[in-house]
Amino acid sequence: MSPRSRAPRAAPACAPWVRTRLRTAPGAACAFALLVMVTAFLAAAFPRAVDSYENQGLRHDLAAAAPTRSVLELTGPQPGLELPDAARESAVRENTLESAQHRLLAGLPDPVRADASQSAYGVRTSDSITASEPWFPRPYGLDPQLTYATQSALPEHSILRTGKWPAVHGTVSLTTREVEAAVTEQTAKALRIKPGATVSVPTHGGEALTVRITGIVTPREPEASYWSAEPLLRTPSLVLQHKPKPSQDDPRYYWAAALLLPPDAAPALLSTIGQPEVYWRIAPDGSRLTALDAPRLRTAVASMEGGPELLKMRAVAGGEVALTTDLDEILTAYDGMRGAIEPVVTVAAVGIGAVAAVVLLMTGGLMAGRRHTELALLRARGGSLPGIGGRLLAETAAGAVPAGALGLLLALLAVGEARPWPAVAGAAAVVVLVCVALPLRTTLLHRTPQLHGGRDDLVAARPSRRRTVAELTLLVLAVGAVAALRRRGTDSDGGTDLLISAAPVLVGLIAAVVLVRLYPLPLRLALRSVARLRGAVGFLSLARAGRSSAAGTLPLLALLVALTTAAFGGSVLAGVADARDDAAVRAIGADARISGQADSIPLPDRVVRAVRETDGVRDTARVQIEYGVALPMPDAGFVDSKGATLIGVDPVTYARLSRSTGIGAFPADRLKATGPATPKGTMPSKDQVLPVLVSPSVAERLGDRPRELESMAGDFKVRVAGTVARTPAVSDTSFIIVNSASLTHRQTTALLLTGDRLDAEALRTAARAPGGSFTVQMRAEERATYVDTPMQTGAERIYTAAIAAGAGYALLAVLLSLLQTAPERMTLLARLRTMGLTSRQGGRLLAFEAMPQALLAAGGGLLVGWAAIALLAPGIDLMRLALAAGPGSGRPATAPLRTDPWSLALPALGVVVLAAGVAGVQAWWAGRRGSITELRAGDSR
Repeated sequence: MSPRSRAPRAAPACAPWVRTRLRTAPGAACAFALLVMVTAFLAAAFPRAVDSYENQGLRHDLAAAAPTRSVLELTGPQPGLELPDAARESAVRENTLESAQHRLLAGLPDPVRADASQSAYGVRTSDSITASEPWFPRPYGLDPQLTYATQSALPEHSILRTGKWPAVHGTVSLTTREVEAAVTEQTAKALRIKPGATVSVPTHGGEALTVRITGIVTPREPEASYWSAEPLLRTPSLVLQHKPKPSQDDPRYYWAAALLLPPDAAPALLSTIGQPEVYWRIAPDGSRLTALDAPRLRTAVASMEGGPELLKMRAVAGGEVALTTDLDEILTAYDGMRGAIEPVVTVAAVGIGAVAAVVLLMTGGLMAGRRHTELALLRARGGSLPGIGGRLLAETAAGAVPAGALGLLLALLAVGEARPWPAVAGAAAVVVLVCVALPLRTTLLHRTPQLHGGRDDLVAARPSRRRTVAELTLLVLAVGAVAALRRRGTDSDGGTDLLISAAPVLVGLIAAVVLVRLYPLPLRLALRSVARLRGAVGFLSLARAGRSSAAGTLPLLALLVALTTAAFGGSVLAGVADARDDAAVRAIGADARISGQADSIPLPDRVVRAVRETDGVRDTARVQIEYGVALPMPDAGFVDSKGATLIGVDPVTYARLSRSTGIGAFPADRLKATGPATPKGTMPSKDQVLPVLVSPSVAERLGDRPRELESMAGDFKVRVAGTVARTPAVSDTSFIIVNSASLTHRQTTALLLTGDRLDAEALRTAARAPGGSFTVQMRAEERATYVDTPMQTGAERIYTAAIAAGAGYALLAVLLSLLQTAPERMTLLARLRTMGLTSRQGGRLLAFEAMPQALLAAGGGLLVGWAAIALLAPGIDLMRLALAAGPGSGRPATAPLRTDPWSLALPALGVVVLAAGVAGVQAWWAGRRGSITELRAGDSR
């Protein structure tokens, strides 16, 4: 054998499969990776957004709650009288209480955390003590009642304004008869206290304890827990005198205030008659709490109130201490809002998730369809299904995994303060779906070598039995989900019900199935009609539309679910906005309201004229309001001592206001009295009967015959001329509306304004009067108070994103469905152009071909979106999402879904416009490339 024949052969060059495929179609690979990245970002951002607003909502509720409710206050009685005086004194000294405070804070159960800087301890008199010094102010002739407290860390939480800090001189004991104290500026101003003043405190021994005021301080953070857990330490108040028996005398008030002693002066308080007690106030720190901590926090609070943790506290602070707090009520309210919002948000998540999954499957179908011939050739040459599937999996993963990781990273950066694992799971689910869809679809299509088959026309297709059974199963699920949602609503004791949350998706799915079955019928009729016409464009376009694949359910499903989700999201936002507008207009009665305290102070004419001349005021309604007007005795039944509210109005302006606000509209002539108007200051004729509009409860009380009424506005006879359920002037459900011209004592106690762009500052300036200032309430400001929790704003942002994502995926579904058949259309145009088809006719041909399915999707989306909202509205209440506090007096009882025309029409219109635009672009591009480029020899398209 020659040396040449023994030389080893070089291995043939073989390019890696993945690199070759990615280089072959880099544009498609990049577009596919971008779609995966966006979908992974949405899948990862949603759970993080929910976690974020739930965490922020819990922290907000704890921070916004009044310290009197959120503080954990541990109180105990004074040391027992059976103990020696030295032991009693030692038990209330600062070092003893401070040591107990440190051990209490260190022993708090997880996840309860304390804000040590705002926590305090000390001794206080649980019963206020009367101060008899003559220099104290007595507005109603009653002596002030003072509380004495040895609050810890006073210098750290206040600024000394006058005098010096209170201090102890020597060792204070039970027998000490003079101590020093400080008061806040507000207390000093209200009670006329000056440095050097003394207050005598009675003791059990008979000798008075003298408390000398040495300084006046200003709180550094007056709204923080240190000062606001017991507001009396900071701000004095006028307290209504308690009477053991009801009396007709005018109410009387007395001043209540607090004096702040140094901590080591506590032993002196043990001798007073004020029933001193020890206390530890623990301010909670919610800055690191998460929504997952809420159940454990509730359990820990319950244990501290009456469980094992309370026993541990008693071992530190004394066997008789008790803990009081309203923190459990705050957590209950938080859980209520969270439970009301979570199912509504889940509906949006399920809808967008379904649309994204369908679009990803469509993308896999598009890629598989483009490579059908290539993969069929590989299969015919002996390629195994696992081998082909593995190559496709590697090819898909090469772009999907980095894109999914990038989407996850963007979600982690965009939404902070949330758990990472739900986001990782969401992004991983998207990547797994993408990587599995293409190989699985391909292996299913190429299980056996395929020859050229018959046409898969949508018009000629006949549904199989399996498809019919599957469609009937989906129909049953959809009907069950809608029925359950209408009956039970979104609230569920066992948590969120995914079947109920998927109701909009199931409605869209059933609609897609029905439309696909009905679509061939009008198409066949149209083909028969167009076949008789002379032009070829119409017939060819409808014939091409009828030759679309019978698998067109998937694009239609994506479109209908996307449009339904967008419409549902728009209806949620519209329902929330309507509920807030309704609640605000019920609370104010107009765009703005000007009145005095309790609607009892007359508005001067000068103020009324100044308000009318303010820019933006379009109309004013002068109203006279009188509460508690006694109603006539009923013929039978229980006597209601509450009475009704008398509202004197100008019929024309008030009727116009009622119509503009939509509250209790009525014709103005209903209040028109017969005979001449009553001159101001004179009694109306005894024979004159005034027509009145009343609420249903008052109408039942007054009956049909004339009845006499006695009020401060005058005594007159009234007859019910009609009933209205509500009225703008008051939020009460028991009222009487009368023509103010018929009243004896006429005056304006409230002014209701309507207008565009009302200037609140200008109105407040106009409402200032020399004798006092009137309150200006704005509807816009009232409406803004209803959005006061991060959970509300977070849920609204999610629904806004759902609308945008639904519209985007709908347009993407249209684009993918058109791109799937783009090569065939380009080839068709090239062939028809060789037969004399003009460029304009080519554009019309492609547009007419795309229009049937685009109009089907758009019209179906409009119809299905509207039907889904109408079907699901009875089971969805948006009250907690719209109003943080929920329904209340004068507020709407429910907040239902409301169809939003814009969220229905704009995405549907976008589908039609995009379909026409893509057809026009394809026709223009085909004209630029020319027929020779498209009609290559050997091309089988």
